[in-house]
Amino acid sequence: MINFQEIADAVIKGQAPKVKELVQKAVDEKTTANDILQKGLIVGMGFIGARFKKNEVYVPEVLIAARAMKAGMEILKPLLVTAGVKPLGVVVLGTVKGDLHDIGKNLVGMMLEGAGFKVVDIGIDAAPEKFINATKESNATVIAMSALLTTTMVVMKSTIEELRKAGVTAKVMIGGAPVTQAYADEIGASGYAPDAASAADKAKELL
Repeated sequence: MINFQEIADAVIKGQAPKVKELVQKAVDEKTTANDILQKGLIVGMGFIGARFKKNEVYVPEVLIAARAMKAGMEILKPLLVTAGVKPLGVVVLGTVKGDLHDIGKNLVGMMLEGAGFKVVDIGIDAAPEKFINATKESNATVIAMSALLTTTMVVMKSTIEELRKAGVTAKVMIGGAPVTQAYADEIGASGYAPDAASAADKAKELL
């Protein structure tokens, strides 16, 4: 009998080979891919996210857990597609033009995937057109923009203006070290997240 908690625990401990082995075993026992995802992988990643918010674990632990979750997802992805399991939503994720920081963005991407979203990562130094094209191509409902410098924060405002001009109606959430809720309100963003774990919660709220 498959023990979902065992899968979650292996994710929490960042044991990628063990996650892979347990997920494969669960698949062989005819457990549905969605059950393995929801009751195993997402539970584990959610636990790490909650601890990360409370500063009980740090970036390295989150990265290791995310890598372990990815190992399980490699087995599940094709099965989820075949089963017609839809992601919670599609999020276009990128660091704005002029900013080359990607650790925060990558963490957010992992947390979003860990919460059941499909993530379209357009990378760093992303011009407004890149956000516009990716959102239209993927039918994304949420756009997540990151900036780590006060000098590139202003680009968030112009990117939102360009998105609206292009008729993109997706909700925009922003984050990064210098970014605040007040700034999000000022530039017309739909949401702000202070850290990667909160970003996944905020994206769910915006759906």
